[in-house]
Amino acid sequence: MSLQEKIFLSSPHMSGKEQDYIKDAFETNWIAPLGPNVDNFERELAAYAGVRDAAAVSSGTAAIHLALLLLDVKPGDNVFCSSLTFIASANPILYQGAEPVFIDSEPDTWNMSPNALEHALADAEREGKLPKAVIVVNLYGQSAKMDELVEICNRYAVPVIEDAAESLGAEYKGKKSGTFGKFGIFSFNGNKIITTSGGGMLVSDDVEALRRARFLATQARDSAPYYQHSVAGYNYRMSNILAGVGRAQLEVLDDRVTARRAVFQRYLEAFQEVDGIAFMPELEGTFHNRWLTTMTINRKKLDIKPMDLIEALAEENIEARRVWKPLHLQPLFAGAKYYPHEKNKDISEKLFEEGVCLPSGSNMTLEQQNRVLTIITKMVQP
Repeated sequence: MSLQEKIFLSSPHMSGKEQDYIKDAFETNWIAPLGPNVDNFERELAAYAGVRDAAAVSSGTAAIHLALLLLDVKPGDNVFCSSLTFIASANPILYQGAEPVFIDSEPDTWNMSPNALEHALADAEREGKLPKAVIVVNLYGQSAKMDELVEICNRYAVPVIEDAAESLGAEYKGKKSGTFGKFGIFSFNGNKIITTSGGGMLVSDDVEALRRARFLATQARDSAPYYQHSVAGYNYRMSNILAGVGRAQLEVLDDRVTARRAVFQRYLEAFQEVDGIAFMPELEGTFHNRWLTTMTINRKKLDIKPMDLIEALAEENIEARRVWKPLHLQPLFAGAKYYPHEKNKDISEKLFEEGVCLPSGSNMTLEQQNRVLTIITKMVQP
C-alpha cells in the first residue's frame, strides 16, 4: 500500500462559512432540532430548486419514507423503483410493508427506462394493481428522461417521487433536478455534492403535504396542551446545527458543480480516445452535476475488469468503487418483480459489470487527479 496521501472518492468540501452559522446556533442556544437555521435552510433550498416548499429531515432515506407515507403506501401495495441505485431508494418501501417492483435503466442516461416502465404499468393495470408511487432515481447526478417518465405515470394516474439524492444542482430542460414529481428528495450525506454531515430534504409544490410531513417527522404530536399522539410519528427532523452547515454549503453549490464538471472533463480528455472506455452520457437538454465521474470498461476491447482497476488504485491509496449493484440482484429483494429495458437486454446489469466510479471530489487537486490518471493510463495502454 502506498504511503501517499489518500485520495477519496468524494470527500466533504467545506467553504469555511459553516462555522459562522454553527457559532450563531451556539450563541443563541438553538442546539436542539429545529430553529432559525432549519427554517432558513428550507426557504433557501426551496428558492434554489424553484419549488414552493421544502422540509429539512435527518436523511434522504427519511425524505423518501415521508413521501411514501404522504402517498398512503400501505402493506400489500406496490411501489415501482429504479433498479440501478443505492438501496436507500428502496428500503422505505419495505418500511411500509409494500412490495417493490424494479425497473431497468436505459443507455442514454443510465436511469429508469421509459420502455420498461410502460410495460410494467401496463401489466399492473391488467392485474388490477397499479403502484401507489414510482420512485425515479437520478443516478450520479444525471437526470432521468423525466418528460417521458412523468407522462407515462400521468396516464396511469400514478404519482412520481423523484430521488434526486445525487443530482442536486443538475437540470433537465432548464428546470432543477428534483422538481418534476409530486415529491422530490435530496441527500446531504457526507459524500454528496454538498453536505450537512447527515441530512436530507423533501421538496414539493404541495405546501399542505409538506406541513403534514413536518408533523409526522416530529413524532406526530397533536395540537393539545399536553403530549398527545393520534398517529405514529418519526424522529426525522434536521438539527439546527446541521442546517447551519447546509446553509453555508448551499451558498457554494454552483461552485461545487463547476469543480466536479471540471474533474470529469479532465478524465474525458485523457481517455475519450481509448477504445473500450466510455463515460456516463449527458443527455441533450440536461445539465449533469457530475457528482461522480463514472466510466465503463469494455472487456472485449480491454483486457481488464473493473475490480482490476479499483485494486490498482487502492494499492496507491486511492478510493474507487463499482457502479451500484442493481437492486433486483440484491439478496434482500430476491423474488421481486423486475422489468428489463428490452426483452433479454438488461442495461443495469451490464453497467454493473462494466462500470467504475472514479475519485471526483470538488476539493481534489490537479496533482491528486494526475496520480489517478497516471495509474489508469498504465492499466489501459495496449
